[in-house]
Order: sequence, then structure tokens, then C-alpha cells
Amino acid sequence: MLITEFERDNPILKDQLADLLAKTWPKEYGQSAKTEVEKLLAPERIAVAALVKEELVGFIGAIPQYGQTGWELHPLVVVPDFRRQNIGARLVSFLESEIASRGGITIYLGADDENNETTLSQMDLYQEPLAAIAQIKNLKNHPYSFYEKMGYQITGVIPDASGWFKPDIIMAKRIGDFEEVTED
Repeated sequence: MLITEFERDNPILKDQLADLLAKTWPKEYGQSAKTEVEKLLAPERIAVAALVKEELVGFIGAIPQYGQTGWELHPLVVVPDFRRQNIGARLVSFLESEIASRGGITIYLGADDENNETTLSQMDLYQEPLAAIAQIKNLKNHPYSFYEKMGYQITGVIPDASGWFKPDIIMAKRIGDFEEVTED
């Protein structure tokens, strides 16, 4: 398997990515997957592919925010038959290195809980959200656990982001080397 920058001018890979997005998130991208692919491949963004021979089996992207210091990870997707084979972890590691090489120091993401996969989806998060985050439990294999294993931390939530009691779990990680800032 090869982890590499996505060939932005390869129509076959672009079609494979559109199909993968539409199958993974039919409600969000079913009708607009090709349009989303064009957004994901915009020149200012980072786009990374996982390939087996000529077949796309995974994709990760990032959007520059806050100049170049902060980046939003969006999206991470792996073909179902290739999941649990360390492809997602390899994509995340490649992306983090690429962001660090561009001067990025933090990467963040939103992990929606639309299907009651965590205990956060069972409460009103406008009431003591920090206490709820501190006691979060993964009920149905929500991806926040994967990101925690990759060194990300939950830094907040957006209550009701995807509907009533369907929060977006915000996670972040510092990347690159920390250099102490001193005043002269």
C-alpha cells in the first residue's frame, strides 16, 4: 500500500473518491460527491490518498485555518473492506507531517455523534458540558476513540450541531516542535 499526495488531475481517482464519499456519507454527499471532491482538492488544501495498486482505499484532507498555523482535518475515510488495517492511522500520520512541514502547529477536527454512539448524545450539553466531556463513554465504536489513540484530545463540543442531542465533538492535537516564545 502507498500513502501519497492525491493526484489532483487523475479523473479515475477523483471518481473513486466521489464514490467513496457518497457510499460512506450518503445523506451528506450522495448527490453532491463530485462537487465535494473539487472542494477537497482545492490548491490550498492538503489531499492524501491511500492506494493499493491503482485503487483508492483511503483519503484524508486538511483545510488551512488561522493562516497556516491551524488546520482542520476533513475528511478521513477508508473503504470498509480495508478498515482496521492501520490505514487510517497511516493517513493521519502522513497528514500531520505534511502540516508540520508547512508551519502548522495544531490540527483539529469535528467528530459528529449523530447516532447515539457516545454518552454525549444522551444529554443537554448546554448544562455542564465540561463535566459531560470528562465522563464521556464510547457506546458504539464512535471514531473519537481512534483519534484519542492518535494523540488527539477532546477540547470541546458543539451541542445540537447535527440536530437535537447530536453534538459535534471537537478534538485537537499539537503537531510540530514547540518553541518557547520569549519577549526581547
